[in-house]
Amino acid sequence: MKRFWLVLLTLGLVMAFSTSVFAADVKFTGSFYAAGMYLDNTSFMGNGSEKPSTAFYYQRMRIKAEFIATPALKLVTQFDAMERIWGGPRVAGGIDPTSYETREENENIAFDYAYIWYASKIGLWQVGILSDNVWGTTFGNNDEPEGQIHWTLVKMPFIVGAKVVKIVDNSSAAINAAGYGTQTDVDADKYLAYGIYNFKANKVAGQVGLLGYYVRNAVFSPNFGAFPADMYKTHVYGLIPYVKANIGPVAVEAEAEYQWGKARDWESGTPVAVDDVKISSWSAYVDALADLGMFYVGGTFAWIQGDDPASAKQEGTQTGGRDWNPCLIMFNYDLTYWAGPILGFGGTANANAMTNAWFGQIRGGVRPVADLDIMASVAYAQADEKGAFDKEYGWEVDVTATYKITNNLSYMLGVGYWFVGDYYQAGVSANKVDDNFIVINKLTLTF
Repeated sequence: MKRFWLVLLTLGLVMAFSTSVFAADVKFTGSFYAAGMYLDNTSFMGNGSEKPSTAFYYQRMRIKAEFIATPALKLVTQFDAMERIWGGPRVAGGIDPTSYETREENENIAFDYAYIWYASKIGLWQVGILSDNVWGTTFGNNDEPEGQIHWTLVKMPFIVGAKVVKIVDNSSAAINAAGYGTQTDVDADKYLAYGIYNFKANKVAGQVGLLGYYVRNAVFSPNFGAFPADMYKTHVYGLIPYVKANIGPVAVEAEAEYQWGKARDWESGTPVAVDDVKISSWSAYVDALADLGMFYVGGTFAWIQGDDPASAKQEGTQTGGRDWNPCLIMFNYDLTYWAGPILGFGGTANANAMTNAWFGQIRGGVRPVADLDIMASVAYAQADEKGAFDKEYGWEVDVTATYKITNNLSYMLGVGYWFVGDYYQAGVSANKVDDNFIVINKLTLTF
């Protein structure tokens, strides 16, 4: 009997001292989509014969789990799984710039985020692998996980923050025993600071923000033998101001970025004496949307400076971002990710995010019932620096309809037609380019 009470008392003590562990809570959020796509042409290059189209189904599941120890402390994780084309072959390796893992790993399961979130008396700390390259508006964003230490202080109406980001580490280690031999300075790091001010006056509310960053890339400082003078560092500085405002029924947002520094800061002792390559690059974006209840109308302007071939500087160093997909085909990174680049002549292509372009779009929509949104848009783009090419990327007309089946489940059907411009002829009038169109439907679950 004494043994029974001793065991019972021991279990009670274990329960008492373990209270903080058992008090942990877990919160799950996430999304799943399954989509089908038909793309009429997988190449812009017309040659008098029928070009192949493509059609397939694909899906992705994303789960975010927060392990909450206390209201001020939690562990945040996120993984993608089953990111695959139905019945398609497995990818052998393959870099995925949106993930911390390879594309092959994402086809099964791959953790992208794992970090500590701690709200202290001196600010919010996030330490681990979490989202980077997201700021201001969606324009210019390239959401991707990176290892970082991120500090934020909120004193409304002000928000300030700073972080250190490790982009590449080539240090000698157990899993990288060789490293770079005698080289000890071959990493890539980013340092940034930002401030946000929230304002409200009469019928106007919004926020303004400014972010400054510095990227130091020494990956190419060892002798790679890839360039005439082949040991250099890269130093990139940038400023990104933005503003968002709601003026009655009109929502306006704008963002600009100026980037400067040195794309190649040649190391002393390089075999060939050449000048440093400087960076001077601009981009700008403005969007306005008037919500009139059943109807809405809006417009977008964006500009990414191109690289002037007559200049010794690098001007075309920016993009519109992988997260900003203004059309169903043109400058749509999601299309590139699943269907691949659409190639033109002379190395031209519709691939990844927008670069070297002037872009304009008008759009309008109607909500005939609360759960149905029908939107149409017309977009035009031309090159900022055409070089030997024609300037026109062309016109695109898109129509999408999104129906909200339940609060968590929606279905989208979209059709887009691109009147392809002569830019993809690569300056040769005899090169024939063909228009393109897409049909896409997508079922999305969020929770």
